Formats: sequence, C-alpha cells, structure tokens
Amino acid sequence: MEYRMEHDTMGQVRVPADRLWGAQTQRSLTNFEIGTETIPGEVIRAFAVLKSACAHANHALGRMDERMASAIEGACGGILQGDYPLEFPLKVWQTGSGTQSNMNVNEVIAHIAAAKDPGLKIHPNDHVNMSQSSNDTFPTAMNVAAVCALSDYLYPALDRLVATLKRLEEENRDTIKIGRTHLQDAVPLRFSQEISGWRGMLEEDRRMLTEASDHLRDLAIGGTAVGTGLNCPEGFDRLCADRISGLTGEAFRPSKNKFHALTSKDGYVFTHGALKALAADLMKIANDVRWLASGPRCGIGEIQIPANEPGSSIMPGKVNPTQCEAITMIAVQVMGNDAAVGFAASQGNFELNVFMPVLALNMIQSIRLLGDGMASFEKNCIRGLKADRGRMEEHLKNSLMLVTCLSPSIGYENAAAAAHKAFEENTTLREAVLAMGFMTGEEYDERVRPELMC
Repeated sequence: MEYRMEHDTMGQVRVPADRLWGAQTQRSLTNFEIGTETIPGEVIRAFAVLKSACAHANHALGRMDERMASAIEGACGGILQGDYPLEFPLKVWQTGSGTQSNMNVNEVIAHIAAAKDPGLKIHPNDHVNMSQSSNDTFPTAMNVAAVCALSDYLYPALDRLVATLKRLEEENRDTIKIGRTHLQDAVPLRFSQEISGWRGMLEEDRRMLTEASDHLRDLAIGGTAVGTGLNCPEGFDRLCADRISGLTGEAFRPSKNKFHALTSKDGYVFTHGALKALAADLMKIANDVRWLASGPRCGIGEIQIPANEPGSSIMPGKVNPTQCEAITMIAVQVMGNDAAVGFAASQGNFELNVFMPVLALNMIQSIRLLGDGMASFEKNCIRGLKADRGRMEEHLKNSLMLVTCLSPSIGYENAAAAAHKAFEENTTLREAVLAMGFMTGEEYDERVRPELMC
C-alpha cells in the first residue's frame, strides 16, 4: 500500500495515499481499534448538511469568500450524494465529544475541495470548521440525524402499518369474537374493535414521537466550545439553522440556551422514550397476533397469517410466526438501547456531555430497526392477516363469559353459579341456566345475543 504524509499539531502521520482523510482521522483509527460499530451514516450525512450550512453562514456574514464557501458546499454535496462511502471509518468508541469524527468530516471535505480546485488553500480547522467547535457540531449533527431518520425511515413504515390495520378494521366490522383478559375468556367484542386497539396504539405513538422529537429541533450550533459562542459571529446560529432547514426539509431552530444544548441530552432521552413506547406497543401487537394465530389445530387459531418459510428443520410442514418473532426481538433491542441512552445522557459533566457517539448510535439503530421492522411486519404478516370466522364463532358459542349479560337479570351470584355448573359438568351455559331454573329457553335466547354485547 502506498502512503502520503499528513500533519497536525502533534506532528506527521502516515495516511493511505488513496484515502481523503488527514492526520487526526488516522490517529483515531490507530488509537481506537475497538469493536466494529462505526459512526452511523445518518450522522455523517447530517454533518455534511451542517458543514455546508456553516460555509453558507460564514460567507453571508463576511467571514469567508465565495470561492471557499462554494468549494466546501460542493464537497458536502458530493458526500450527501454518497460519492465517498469509504472515507468515514471511525469507531463509535472514541472521544465522547465526537471530536475525531468532526475532524474526519473536516479533513475529507478539505481534501475533496482542494482536489476540485487545486489552487485553493483550504484548512480543515481554519476553514471547514470556521465558527464551530466539535462541542456544538456533534450535538447538532446527532439531532439533525435523528429528526431526519424519523421522517425517512420510521414514519413511512408506521403510517403504512396503520393504513393496513384500518383496512382490516373495515373488513372485520361484522366479525364477533370472544374477548380475553388475563389470558382467560372474557366478554365478546368485534374483531374490528380489537384491531382498532392496535391501530390506536400506533397512532398515539406517532403523536408522542412528533411531540418529543420537537425538542431535537433546537440546535447547539453557535455555542462553540462551552456555550459562550467564542469565535462565532452574531447571527451565525440562526443562519445555520435556516440553511439546515432548507437543505433537509425539516424545521430547525437555534437553541435559546447553548449551555443547556451542549451539556444536556434530555431531548434525546425524551425522544428515545417515545421510541420505547412504540417498541412496547409493537411487542404487544405481535404477541397478540402470534397468540391468535397459534395452532394451526391445537392453539387459538382465530386468525391466519402468511406462511412465508418452513418453520422447522425436523418437523415437516411446520410454519412459525417469524415476523412476530422478529419485531419482538427488535422491541427488546430498542428497550435495551433506551437504557443506554438514559445512562449516557446522565453524563453531562460541567459544560459538555461526553457520551455523544454512543447516544447517536443507539438512537439511529432504534429508528432504523423499528422502521425496517414495521415495514417487514406489515408487508409479510399484517397485510395477509385473515380472520378464521368459523373458529371465532366456535369459541364464542363455547364461552362461559356470555353469562355476564345475564347479571342484570338473575344477579351476579346466580350468573357465577351457572358458569361454574356449566364448566364443571361440561355443558353449555344455556343448559346450565335452564337447569338451575333461572330462565326459560326463550328468555335466555332473547338476552344472550353477542352482537348486542359489543
């Protein structure tokens, strides 16, 4: 392999000749050979948006000439187009401020710009990082990345899943089934009502995510090292936020309190908490689906879900609820990520949180997994879900909890006695009520009408 020499304030460093990064990136690669997790691509793209916005603002405020600003913005555009996928190799397990990743982006942008304009003297710190610090750029990039990831990955998948559930509601408005509480028989309800509960959870989760993530739209940019804005011109934060909004199509604003923005990651905790709520609801929905689909002959079997692949290497013909299992594993991972986010956000020592790369990793992973998981769950499971109306009717007629509608007529204790008698003697509820003389057959048939109970 061929190398070239790059230098920083600590001296010279040998860098692979075909790479666009510089000395500080290379030092990080050497010093942090830890794990396989690299800074998420969403954060790198957010950095490219941010650096472009900063160049634009510096030019607008008279700190940078048009040639330099244009070169930086052009280099950022190439990164956003995916032209340099191998130039951002740094691990998550680095400095907690993300300084090395900020410099990785600065160095790559400087080399791209210099290559396209050979006469341009561009420095990663003096020019690409002008009016900035890693301490305000990394929290800005991680916020922008999270907001955009929600819009790009998560909301579209969530909305499709909700739309499919709405269709299933319409298709099953006349389907009555037995309800279950404590895993025991309960009173009847319409299958559409059960589905509406699933839909309502997801719609509420979306509202909570929208409200929580609004806190991520407050950006730290302009705070520089400790929140005072040293070396940053007045109005820079507003110009950057406006430019970022224009480039992403998402509304961002400068944080009113940069000291809070640099040291606290409470917005991340709040937003990830809403992701955990979504994960909890998806866990519940997937568990409901696989319980209701259990069987095919020795389980509940009230719904049928698509048979996508063989379920066993030893039992021929077995098919498993694999999409449900995938989404529940995702839910477990997101819940674990939430614990990491909470712990990391608590480490805002003095003027800076120094757990930002791991915060970004967990947030982006949760959003990706939930988005991909819901897309797969909708496409490969929920879309093909069908009610087994015969099985539902069989369970409905066999349920003892239909006796609930008789309580107003014969009293709670008499109704309970009839239910116990039917269970112990393995008869129908109707037979037990008539045998105990609580009602005539005609009265029973008039009162016990499941369609009126739901």
